[in-house]
Amino acid sequence: MQAGIFKVFLVVITGIVNHPLLFPKNNATLPATDEHLLQKMKEHEENIKSQQLQLELLMNSEESQEEEPKTDIEAWDFWSALSMAIFLLIEIWRQDFQGGNTQDHGKEEDELQCLGNAWQGVSLPNKTMLAIFYDQYIRGAIYDTTKTREFVEGFADDLLEALRSVCNRDTDMEVEDSVCVGSTYENWRVNKPLVCDLIVPFAPPEPYHFKCQPWVTEQSIYPGYGTIRVYGPDDEAAGCVCGKTKLGEDMLCLLHSQDFHVKKNDGDMDLLCSKNSNFLSTDRVMKWFQTSVTKAWSKISHKYEFDLTFSHLNSPGALRVKFKSGKVISFNITPVVQYEDSDLYFISHFPNSTELYTEASNIHWILSFAVYERRFLKEIAKYLPANSCHLSCLQIMTFLYSKQCHLTGPSGLTTYHLKTVLLHLLLSRPSSDWNIVMLEERLRDMFVSLEKSLLEKKLNHFMVGNTKLPHFVNLPEIFHYTEPLNLFRTFVLNRDLYQKTLAMFYEMLKNASVLINEYSMQIPAANGNKSSH
Repeated sequence: MQAGIFKVFLVVITGIVNHPLLFPKNNATLPATDEHLLQKMKEHEENIKSQQLQLELLMNSEESQEEEPKTDIEAWDFWSALSMAIFLLIEIWRQDFQGGNTQDHGKEEDELQCLGNAWQGVSLPNKTMLAIFYDQYIRGAIYDTTKTREFVEGFADDLLEALRSVCNRDTDMEVEDSVCVGSTYENWRVNKPLVCDLIVPFAPPEPYHFKCQPWVTEQSIYPGYGTIRVYGPDDEAAGCVCGKTKLGEDMLCLLHSQDFHVKKNDGDMDLLCSKNSNFLSTDRVMKWFQTSVTKAWSKISHKYEFDLTFSHLNSPGALRVKFKSGKVISFNITPVVQYEDSDLYFISHFPNSTELYTEASNIHWILSFAVYERRFLKEIAKYLPANSCHLSCLQIMTFLYSKQCHLTGPSGLTTYHLKTVLLHLLLSRPSSDWNIVMLEERLRDMFVSLEKSLLEKKLNHFMVGNTKLPHFVNLPEIFHYTEPLNLFRTFVLNRDLYQKTLAMFYEMLKNASVLINEYSMQIPAANGNKSSH
């Protein structure tokens, strides 16, 4: 009986091991991405062959013996049954995996090839038409940028000063001066209404402090994000022993005042942390900031002859000023946490982005390199021709993108992706190639580069892991030498979003000439009303 079980077991193992679907040797249909899996399978094959040899030796030994302990028979019967079940499951999984996945992979390849052909025969507007469009439409759309920025910066300073005055200096957050970032301050925003972006660093009161942990230091499963841990007087990381011991009446801490123990308030900090944790919550911080801004405005509203409201409920820092004349000015003021002694900030969300950041929990903050990006554009302009076309390319591409979004709706593509493409091109092409007379060529380069990135589902972050960054950027080394961060990672995980984005891109490409020609023809008749577009 035992010998029969062993023979059947060996036949099943041999059949599975030599099955062409499970261990293919010259199977060209196996996707290249399965090389690692195939190697593992081959290793299993060698192990099974070794076990097969051992079983054959045991069978030969068994024939020379008249009887064997019952416990050994039961053990081998259990092992044979379990092994057959495992390998049969592997065989079924292998057939399903190869049959379904190969079909989907081939279908996607055909779709990409079909979409890729959309570039053929598509022509961008010529130099003359591009020049007319830029001079008459783009320049006309940004003529009042300077005045708007001056108003927003002045009002934001007044609002933040009022916010500090209504906060308890002993228990509330310490709010610093605002920092101007984004397309408006980088001089390439063309979308209306004009929106200014400001970030406001904040820090906890003593004896608390924040410890920021980006994904590159904590090996987070959320690349591009980080966490902010809150340390209090009872934590070892606080760095002062006065909160852990009783000082004499004549002894004072050189860091803290006499009423140090009266100041600390665990309840206030707990309200800003995620439930049952000591990590700062994006949702609770934004709620705190909205409440603080409301109190600050109620204190200074009598000084101004306009109304201040929140533009979006899901973005508490999005503010809207409406004058009695009907004119409206919008701006975003968002609380952030500074990473160590750098210009890198942890931000809860990007107000102007249509991309949804839903993959991380509310304790994960997005890392913003906005200050470094603005610095790069400012410094690199010193090496470019006086009439460089680099921002013109980005403005035209942003215009086409926004118009296409109005037609087909938002997709996985954002203006930040367009900006990233330009930043990479600025490092890859000689400075002389960015003369204004080469606007058409550089605009085409941007489209070609974006198409290549979309087809490969790979667009590396300009700052993270970019060893070609100029020294003047002064990025912290931990981000300079880490692995590149793929901004198109979402497309690898979400096929539907990827196909929608790719289709939107080619539609934008086909509509480029029509849109630019149409808006160029409308301008002369609308010079007296520049805000109509």
